[in-house]
Amino acid sequence: MNNQLLKGKKGIIFGALDNKSIAWKVAEHAHNEGAEFVLTNAPIALRMGSINELAKKTNSTVIPADATSTEDLENLFKKSMEVFDGKIDFVLHSIGMSVNVRKGRAYYDQKYDWTIKGFDVSSLSFHKTIQTAWKLDALNEWASIIALSYIAAQRVFHSYNDMADNKSFLESITRSFGYHYGKRKNVRINTISQSPTETTAGSGVKGFDGFYKYADDLSPLGNASADDCAKYCVTMFSDYTKKITMQNLFHDGGFSFMGISEDVMNNYMNSIKEDWKKINLT
Repeated sequence: MNNQLLKGKKGIIFGALDNKSIAWKVAEHAHNEGAEFVLTNAPIALRMGSINELAKKTNSTVIPADATSTEDLENLFKKSMEVFDGKIDFVLHSIGMSVNVRKGRAYYDQKYDWTIKGFDVSSLSFHKTIQTAWKLDALNEWASIIALSYIAAQRVFHSYNDMADNKSFLESITRSFGYHYGKRKNVRINTISQSPTETTAGSGVKGFDGFYKYADDLSPLGNASADDCAKYCVTMFSDYTKKITMQNLFHDGGFSFMGISEDVMNNYMNSIKEDWKKINLT
C-alpha cells in the first residue's frame, strides 16, 4: 500500500533491531507512505542488529541513543532536528526488556537491581523521551507519539513477570503526559496493546509459544502480526487520527474482549479426554 499518508512528516523510530522487529516493519511502511525518519537504538543493540541495512533501504539516518540517558536523548532530538531542518511529527517507542525474565527469576523472587534496570529501559525511558522533546520544544503541533504495550498490563500472564508492571507504568505515562502535551501543543500520545508477536524479543519470554497459540485460538480474527501492527502505527501517525490521545489501543484480533472461544474449549476438552485415557490405561 502506498497512499502517501505520511508525506512530509518527519519522525524518530526507536527499537528496530532486525527484520522481525515491529519497529523495523514500522520504518518500512512509514517510508512507503512518504515519511522521513531517524532510526535509533542503544549502541549495544546497534552492534547486535542490522539497522544499517534498514537505514539504507529507507534512506534514513541512524543516530545512536541510550533511551535511559537524558543526555543521549537531548543529542538525539537536537541532531534529528538538524537532519530534518525542522521539528518532529511522530515518535515510536518500541523498547522493552526484563533482566529478571532473561535470567529466569520468578516474579516473587526478583533481583531488584535487575527490576530497576528493566523499569528504566521499558518504562521510564518513555517519560524521559517525552520530557526531553517537551523541554526542547522538538515536536510540531499535532505530533503523534506511540509506545507498544501488552495486555499483561491489565491481566495476569504467569511468566510475563515484571514486564507486566513496566507496561502498566508505560500506559500511565501515556495518560498523564497525554493530558499535559495535549493542552500545551495538541500532541497526542497513545499506546498500542499488541498481540503476542514473533519478534526476537518476544520469543525470548518463557512459554511464548503457548502464549501465542492460546491468543490465536481465542481471538476471532487471530493474532495481529508485526506487519499488521506497523500499518496501525502508520495510521496513528497520520492526520486521520488527530483526535485520538491518552488511549491504550488494543490491536489483538479481539483477544482482549474474549472470555472463551470454541477452539480453546475444544482443545481443553480434548486434553481432558487424553488424560482420562492415560489414567484408564494405567
